[in-house]
Amino acid sequence: MIESFLFLKGKSMKAKRQAKVFHFKKFSVNHDRCAMKVGTDSVLLGTWVNVDHARRILDIGTGSGVIALMLAQRTNEDALIDAIEIEKNDAEQATENVLQSPWPVKISVHQTSLQEFHPDHRYDLIVSNPPYFINSLLPPSQERTKARHASDLTFEELISHSLRLLKSDGRLAVVLPFAEGNIFKSIAIEKQLHLIRETAFHSREEKPMERWLFEFSCIHVKHQSSRLVLYDNIFEQSKEYINLTKDFYL
Repeated sequence: MIESFLFLKGKSMKAKRQAKVFHFKKFSVNHDRCAMKVGTDSVLLGTWVNVDHARRILDIGTGSGVIALMLAQRTNEDALIDAIEIEKNDAEQATENVLQSPWPVKISVHQTSLQEFHPDHRYDLIVSNPPYFINSLLPPSQERTKARHASDLTFEELISHSLRLLKSDGRLAVVLPFAEGNIFKSIAIEKQLHLIRETAFHSREEKPMERWLFEFSCIHVKHQSSRLVLYDNIFEQSKEYINLTKDFYL
């Protein structure tokens, strides 16, 4: 897993994920009661997604609330973020994390499924680190199953409901493993979303690609493609990755 490669102050991301609290520069995230801990995928999406002109944002499957909190830090004061989470323990902990953060008014946590979420407004931007295991064996924990497996929220449902909730010029951004990302991209394009930005993520130059970062739009704009490598060598993070995450990592 790519989490095992990420070091913060001499400690691996894996060790950080096992800790009860994950500390960023401007906020901290408790995640001991959450099915999925803070990891590289969430940090990548939270730092990578374009938040320009985003005043209404939806985070689908917020977990501990980490992505919502990252976007709160990156957006203007008038931006409002809804974070939805189907699991009770995760939603409660996300709420606690938000209330302890510098942005308790900016973020609203809702314990609900995407299918049952019907706000009275639409969104400029929707983000999700979605369940992605499609054909693999299910883990014993029901909560972990919902967090990681696309059984309660399929790719088709995520895309269709995002289209329901997006403004006419709104955008959808996701982070996914390589193979699942290719499936997701095909479904999104079939449903008339336009892929406007994609980044291939590698933990090291010589390793196979591990993650896709995708940004789709309801309208056609110029497509951008890039590549991001975490480590230049055994111990040194790449300049690109350092620059991407510099406002968050201690």
